[in-house]
Amino acid sequence: MKLAGILAVFVALMLSIGNAMAIPAGKMEFAGGAMGKVTFDAKVHADKGLKCADCHTTPKLFAMKKGTDKLTMAAMNEGKFCGACHDGKKAFSVKASTDCGKCHKK
Repeated sequence: MKLAGILAVFVALMLSIGNAMAIPAGKMEFAGGAMGKVTFDAKVHADKGLKCADCHTTPKLFAMKKGTDKLTMAAMNEGKFCGACHDGKKAFSVKASTDCGKCHKK
């Protein structure tokens, strides 16, 4: 019985470590065309309470592997990818020209 308790604690720890390590500590950079590269900081999103599954599973806005999705501003303006949350209600809008510099860096 004692072994089962120790095993349960071990499994719980391993699962929590996996969740904590799933979010990259640093920033990820993507090509951003003429507007400059796009920087995505997973920590900023995690600090807002988001988890990987919020965007990568339900709903599946992004594939897990970098480079799999073809991100375009047109798609985001239609509410896909980043535009699903960055709609001016949940977060700043991808459509607002005054907010371009929040993601694009020349």
